[in-house]
Amino acid sequence: MVSSVYIHIPFCEKICHYCDFTKFFYEEKMADDYLIALENEIKTNIQESKKKMKTIFVGGGTPTALNNRQLTKLVKMIDFYFDVASVEEYSFEANPGDLTEDKIRILKDHGVNRISMGVQVFDDEMLEQLGRLHRVKDVYQNVNDLIKVGIDNISIDLMYSLPNQTIEHFEKTLDEALQFDLPHYSAYSLQIEPKTIFYQRYKKGTLTKPPEEIEADMYELLRREMRNKGIKQYEISNFAKPGFESKHNLTYWNNDYYYGFGAGSHGYLPGERIINIRPFPTYVEAANETGKPVLHVEKIGKKEQIEEEMFLGLRKSEGVSIPKFEEKYQVNIEEVYGNELAQLEEKGWINRNTTFIKLTEEGKPFGNEVFQSFLLDRDIY
Repeated sequence: MVSSVYIHIPFCEKICHYCDFTKFFYEEKMADDYLIALENEIKTNIQESKKKMKTIFVGGGTPTALNNRQLTKLVKMIDFYFDVASVEEYSFEANPGDLTEDKIRILKDHGVNRISMGVQVFDDEMLEQLGRLHRVKDVYQNVNDLIKVGIDNISIDLMYSLPNQTIEHFEKTLDEALQFDLPHYSAYSLQIEPKTIFYQRYKKGTLTKPPEEIEADMYELLRREMRNKGIKQYEISNFAKPGFESKHNLTYWNNDYYYGFGAGSHGYLPGERIINIRPFPTYVEAANETGKPVLHVEKIGKKEQIEEEMFLGLRKSEGVSIPKFEEKYQVNIEEVYGNELAQLEEKGWINRNTTFIKLTEEGKPFGNEVFQSFLLDRDIY
């Protein structure tokens, strides 16, 4: 059963130097055209109104880059096709600075109950170096406005291992972020991705990241500070107070099905992963003509499902549930991975009991090697 939906709004007022998501500079006419195409894609694939969902996540880009009229059109569209009143978690990504009180009220009035803000760092100079438009004061303003309007389920994203960043600098950002006492925090190390401004600078030798050991120290600092504040790490990069874990992101890590709508979005349905067209004109044309702006469909058999169950599940602090695994795939986990589990346990990289398999503290730095151990060289029936 598909119980989650991701909707991509690819517009930004400015393109950040590190970002490789599908995004375009905001222009009013482009956004109008995009929303028409997006609605046709949703209508074609859902084919009903008020479809029940557990979670809805609207990401980007920056969904709040839309003007008030367009934002209203978007949330009304979502409300028409999905039963927003019964949704457990309805999240919008937002950029500090363009999340006005009027926009917050539009979101609140149409059922949005969670906001995820891209803060990245509490330092105006470094925000400018990252290509961000907002400044630290905007974060304070937006958090105050959200709470005033009645949305207090707020998450902020942070980044570390940034160019010229020291451990002391990251500690200052963490301290300031934690003063808000929010229910959820995400933190990611900078990845230098192709086709980004940072990548071009990196290739030219004009941009460097902190050494790996400093990045590892920053991650340990992050985990320690969150733990000291009673904010539990429930996934490699995500931390929450009890009960405020992101239900939508848990859809991904639990390897459950979800719809993906919009340019460059990914969906995961029984037996297939669907990847949408990225370029703006091509997406709009295909979505308007057929309602299926699909670039590629990857067939997912039982073998691929089992592999992904392990990769994704081990990102969670609780790990992979053995009873759920065996119920879901009707196979004994020892028959599939007995040798691999024994070897990883011997290295001290995983713990397992009769209920769960999870990464140890020693295993977390070797996560990619652990995940590769679960690639299968045979089909599972």
